[in-house]
Amino acid sequence: MVIRGFTLIELMITLAIVAVLATLAVPSYTQYVQEARRADAQIALVRLAQQQEQFHSLNANYATTLAALNAAAQSPEGFYSLSVSNPGCDTGYIGCFVVTATATGAQAADTACASLSLDQSGQRSASGGGDCWP
Repeated sequence: MVIRGFTLIELMITLAIVAVLATLAVPSYTQYVQEARRADAQIALVRLAQQQEQFHSLNANYATTLAALNAAAQSPEGFYSLSVSNPGCDTGYIGCFVVTATATGAQAADTACASLSLDQSGQRSASGGGDCWP
């Protein structure tokens, strides 16, 4: 009875195939995860815009800070930091606001959509030039 195992060449070929597959799969997986995490920012921005509209209906102007909205400084999953700004308004609105989510932590490597913004008119924008909103 002859016991036969794997030769070193067979093992090296198998390792080479696994390495090639990993080289192809890891970047695709990373991109998929980054795209999925953008929903965290989108949800947070829509909530902040709703809070701004509620604040406006009660106070006749938009809030200038997250504290005035009783809003957290982080998105629900913590991949984005949130901010509120009130730029000068020349579009005929009574007031303006822009809510912005900036990628932090593990999401900071997402340079295609480093920050996402939403304003009082529902205009969506993103830095980095990527297609960041659905």
